[in-house]
Amino acid sequence: MVFVVRCQVVIAIGILLLGGVCGTSLPVQAEDSTPRWPRLLGQNYDGNAEVEQTFDWKTKPKLRWALDVGEGYGLGSVWGNEYFQFDAESTAAGAVERIRCIDLTDGEVKWQDARPLNYRDLYGYESGPRTTPTLDAEFVFTFGVAGDLVCRDRKTHQVRWSVDTNKEYGVIQNFFGVGSSPLLVDDLVVVMVGGSPAEDASIAPGRLDRVSPNGSALVAFDRKTGVERWKCGDDLASYSSPRTVQIDGKTLILAYAREHLMCVEPATGKLLWKHAHRADLLESAIAMTPVVSADQVFISECYQIGSVLLSMTDKSAEVIWKDPPFNRRSQAMRAHWATPVLIDGHLYGCSGRNAPDSDFRCIEWKTGKVKWTDDRRTRSSATRVGDVMLVLEERGTLQVIKANSEKFELINEWRLDTSDGDTPPIRYPCWAAPIVVGNQLLVRGDQRVLCFELQ
Repeated sequence: MVFVVRCQVVIAIGILLLGGVCGTSLPVQAEDSTPRWPRLLGQNYDGNAEVEQTFDWKTKPKLRWALDVGEGYGLGSVWGNEYFQFDAESTAAGAVERIRCIDLTDGEVKWQDARPLNYRDLYGYESGPRTTPTLDAEFVFTFGVAGDLVCRDRKTHQVRWSVDTNKEYGVIQNFFGVGSSPLLVDDLVVVMVGGSPAEDASIAPGRLDRVSPNGSALVAFDRKTGVERWKCGDDLASYSSPRTVQIDGKTLILAYAREHLMCVEPATGKLLWKHAHRADLLESAIAMTPVVSADQVFISECYQIGSVLLSMTDKSAEVIWKDPPFNRRSQAMRAHWATPVLIDGHLYGCSGRNAPDSDFRCIEWKTGKVKWTDDRRTRSSATRVGDVMLVLEERGTLQVIKANSEKFELINEWRLDTSDGDTPPIRYPCWAAPIVVGNQLLVRGDQRVLCFELQ
């Protein structure tokens, strides 16, 4: 059966009737408390779907449900059998950012909560959130496009605390607003803020060349109370999301801010080291999340300088290899907003800023050598499922590509941008990487999320 869920309804009645229907008690189903895809890029920040099943990639997956969504670009997160979608919509009272809890089985909305939104994009993009909710066993954390950091209780659905980070830290609006998802580490929620001193308050939005940082590149808040615990980093915000890394037996934070990759001690907020890596262009945007293998980290941008691979300690970072600047044809990878996936010593991902200056390619991790490129000039995002990658092109074609470092090996592809029986289409832009939990596949395009059952 296919379920199509409209964007505003199906909320309270089923919850109110949960205890019984027509006087007959229903069995209570135990809550699944498994963190299946609790944050951007999954459990380990690597875009790897950790599933035990094997799938028949020659068979097109069956549609389970479709969900209408509002403005924004991010796909959601999954905890147990609950899917959390963050987007924006227009109401009679004005624009709001909303979080919805969706039953993963049938797409029914279990609950939702919304907060006022006041945001206008400087480049005319949608005014909804760019980020992904971050989940734990108790809370749902969202970071809105205008800097509204909100903690909600997963069981009561109530707001536990919130912080207007743009207001509190003097953020001059970035080109595309906030695009960095929250990080949970120990008892902290850490976000990229990038505020400025009071004397910069009159600077026009987007004029980041005139803005001074005020030491709030990263800000950590108490997970349960929202009280600030520390802030660090003289840098402005990027659209990249912070992550953790294990170095010399210590859990540390990596954050790729506007100018630097930073390594931070979670307990104290001490900046351990930073490495500069940014194009010398006002409008350059950094959005990929650092990719880690043991004590090495890969970062990339698409405007001028390409990629670099670093070796790390808790005191410093050293270059293993880096791309030649200002030479696109000789650069290993130029990641834009999609984070490449690492499989068996090779990176697979989209390289290039815009079509036709973009492709999907494979490079060797330790050297940066390009092993192959797919000639189709389109932007895409990838998720690993075992020995294949699900690659969603921005116009709605879903490819199944074998993780083969020797050659490009297309197993199958499906056009999701056209109707197919009961399956409604997804439209450009499809900028979020697919999610796979169990045998369910989630993809997002403009104004719609589709959930498929893999065969």
